Amino acid sequence: MDQLLSRFLHYLSFHTRSNPNNPLCPSSPGQRQFAQALQGELHAMGLSQVILDDNGYLTACLPGNQPSAPAIGLIAHLDTADYEAERVNPQLIEQYQGGDICLGKGDEVLSIREHPCLRHYLGQDLITTDGTTLLGADDKAGIAEIITAVARLQAEPALPRGDLWLGFTPDEEIGRGADLFPLDRFPARWAYTVDGGELGELEYENFNAASARVRFTGNNVHPGTAKGSMINSQTLAARFHAAMPAEQTPEATDGYQGFFHLAQMQGSVEQSELHYLIRDFDDEGFAARKALLAERVAALQADAAGVRIELAIRDSYRNMKRQIAPHMHIIALAEAAMVAVGVTPRIKPIRGGTDGARLSFMGLPCPNIFTGGHNFHGKHEFIPLQSMEKAVQTLVALVHLSAQYQE
Repeated sequence: MDQLLSRFLHYLSFHTRSNPNNPLCPSSPGQRQFAQALQGELHAMGLSQVILDDNGYLTACLPGNQPSAPAIGLIAHLDTADYEAERVNPQLIEQYQGGDICLGKGDEVLSIREHPCLRHYLGQDLITTDGTTLLGADDKAGIAEIITAVARLQAEPALPRGDLWLGFTPDEEIGRGADLFPLDRFPARWAYTVDGGELGELEYENFNAASARVRFTGNNVHPGTAKGSMINSQTLAARFHAAMPAEQTPEATDGYQGFFHLAQMQGSVEQSELHYLIRDFDDEGFAARKALLAERVAALQADAAGVRIELAIRDSYRNMKRQIAPHMHIIALAEAAMVAVGVTPRIKPIRGGTDGARLSFMGLPCPNIFTGGHNFHGKHEFIPLQSMEKAVQTLVALVHLSAQYQE
């Protein structure tokens, strides 16, 4: 596991936080710098068709030794989430013995009471943050696991495999990872994003997703003479959100339950905006949520004379289940690969989205496989090295099993 660990720690040194306010692709310079480093590494490993394009998409191929075997793909993303990600200082807790883990020199701890999953990793080696940044296992762990798996496949040239295509994408965390994906140079029959969570996760269902902006335009008047004429848009915005169903929020739902998430609010007396994320696994439920938001806007508009309320809804991605369902052999292969290396598959829905969801609708069926990490997107993120090793073993087994697949 030393090679896997050193590779992962090296990748964490790149600052790759994506920037939603930059329309360029990639949206941050660190992503291109990381992609260039990976490009050099793949060249040094002797992979073929290593291409880094102007948009920051890096692809490569490990040629197979079975011409009749289907070509498959492995995909991970270069960027990290919208949380402090500069100067990541990882800690390695060797042979974890239980209890809270102090993060760096401050008061921040990884509490076993708040994160009881730590009990599953007694005796294992945990990689944590220092309490000031995220770690970046989402998705640098996936990249490290893919490239380590490729190295092991190269070390066993006699074992059967088809062509293995690798894809590393920018800006997944801001929803753009599949926007410019070069399918024309990625001739895989199917692929897997290596972007999941804890050991054994296998996902082929995700939320239907949309974003919504509700804009309130009122009337600003000097507060000393405001009676009967001021319309405070912030008051209307607060009234609107207070009427939204409190039991249908991220903090009150799990499993297959959808939600409305107030992601951002801003305003003044004259104008205010509420920005919602709308999520639902079911197509009918998704449509009903958008309709409910429109109904609430119309009802408040009818009751609030003098204020203008505008609603804009934009669909983001759809549940990939309908695209995966005709190709369930790719799920069976992933399950079999996990079982072959001693991992119990845990099929669960993604309460979010992946590049694979968009790619599945673009014609490349692409479910999601675990990396081993926990608590992504924050300072309590950690990943067990042994789970990363199992991910590598799963990918190697998956390549071999896929070479044997016949329709």
